[in-house]
Amino acid sequence: MLYALLAYHVETEVTSWTPEEDAALMVDLHRVHDRLHQEGRLGPAARLGATGKARTLRGPGAGTVIDGPFAETKEQLLGLYVLDCASEEAAIEAARDLRRVNPSAVYEIRPVQLYLPGVPFPVTEAAGDEG
Repeated sequence: MLYALLAYHVETEVTSWTPEEDAALMVDLHRVHDRLHQEGRLGPAARLGATGKARTLRGPGAGTVIDGPFAETKEQLLGLYVLDCASEEAAIEAARDLRRVNPSAVYEIRPVQLYLPGVPFPVTEAAGDEG
């Protein structure tokens, strides 16, 4: 079964890290990513851009695009993983592995009801500030 691991964190804390602190965390996270990939369980994963650049489409008809999201939460959704796990317990253990190296993050584990793989994209690092 596929599971989405949604990674939440306090965005101001993450953006306060030096490039060296961020790179050190990514080295640790990539160890977990590499293991999950070798096990054939890691699907798409993404580190999301700043919530200040996010937009939300809502409302009737064509909808209205507004700045946001505006959630009354301490943490923001900053990334996600799609994992193929034999059980919910295996998905929880994968989230625990990620949290061991990123202990201030919060991981929501949710079954995926529909998965459309779409077109494979090339592996890239952050594209930088696109405006």
